[in-house]
Amino acid sequence: MVYIKQLLSFLFLGIGLISYGKTIPICETCEVTSIKTGIALAADFDTLLIKKGTYKEFNILVDKPLTLLGENYPIIDGEKQGEIIRIASDHVTIDGLFIINVGTSYTSDYAAIRVVRSEHFVIQNIVLEKLFFGIYLEKSNNGKVYHNKIIGEAKDEYNSGNGIQLWYSKNVDVSRNIVQGTRDGIYLEFSDNITIHNNKSTNNLRYGLHFMFSNDDVYTHNTFENNGAGVAVMFSKRIRMENNTFKYNWGTASFGMLLKEINDAEIIGNTFEENTIGINIEGSNRITYKNNTFVKNGWAVKVLGACYENKFINNNFMHNSFDISYNSNLNDNVFDQNYWSDYTGYDLDKNGIGDIPYRPVKLFSYIVNRTPETIVLLRSLFMDIIDFSEKVSPVFTPDNLMDSNPLMKKIK
Repeated sequence: MVYIKQLLSFLFLGIGLISYGKTIPICETCEVTSIKTGIALAADFDTLLIKKGTYKEFNILVDKPLTLLGENYPIIDGEKQGEIIRIASDHVTIDGLFIINVGTSYTSDYAAIRVVRSEHFVIQNIVLEKLFFGIYLEKSNNGKVYHNKIIGEAKDEYNSGNGIQLWYSKNVDVSRNIVQGTRDGIYLEFSDNITIHNNKSTNNLRYGLHFMFSNDDVYTHNTFENNGAGVAVMFSKRIRMENNTFKYNWGTASFGMLLKEINDAEIIGNTFEENTIGINIEGSNRITYKNNTFVKNGWAVKVLGACYENKFINNNFMHNSFDISYNSNLNDNVFDQNYWSDYTGYDLDKNGIGDIPYRPVKLFSYIVNRTPETIVLLRSLFMDIIDFSEKVSPVFTPDNLMDSNPLMKKIK
């Protein structure tokens, strides 16, 4: 009993140390006038209350557990000299700052806020403008990047950085951020168990979202719109992408989402609207595509090869130029109970399922894959005739690639 009381006393003392650090005001007329000085004077778990004003500082090192709290969004102006804030301690919170003018370099990835080998960090309510890299997490775990606004001015890939970047980081929640005008809006590499939720990544130079070698990540309720090439998902396992929107990603090399070497994933409830290609798939296996809507895309789904044991179930394919494109005459994937707006079959028994199978691969899509210039013949009578003949007697497209139970009404 005595041991338990001692343990509880120790725990309460630890909580007290974390919760009741002192507050150090920082302003032009305060005793402390600079953020660097405030950090030097602060003890562990203190709060630096940075009052409204402009602070021309860069290379600010936070090397102890602190909270940097802005009052009415004070401006931290790095004057393009280099990195602005570097976190190198556990238990650091950065909240309510307006950070501008990150330095640009061809040898160093200068960031507005960089977190290095840290645990239990929070970066929230930050506005970033005139940046190189925005928020950069490096070998940092168990943190949160929440409700930030990152506005870049990227013109070329070689001299621009990413909005939010995670490298070798785990268990991080990236939620409710707005990212636009950067190279890649959100970029992950070697980062596992990451939650990307309710972010809006738009008008970025290359990808709205780009991740590689990152497993067991979850992406929900995000919007990726009008990005240079869409979203790229590469060399990862056990990914869940649910209820996201991919739209207006147009261009000769654009897509809503590119999947390359992705295995054992779930892509559920997403909307792919008005993209050159909804999903471009290569070397990806055992993925479940369910309850997605593909509407007004050039190609809804383009399968380039080496894709096996995938399931397309209960999806809506509506008014796409091509629903499915295939470059092989072998098929090991399942298409079942999808709605196809081009389906012209009938339902005599009124069970909501078409009585004849639907073949979603048109011969014309096969021809366009090999000779792109023939796209000018889209919707011509000649192409309608050869598509019909291929459906009747498949020669170039997989004989077993069909939906045997096409739905008569779209899935809500």
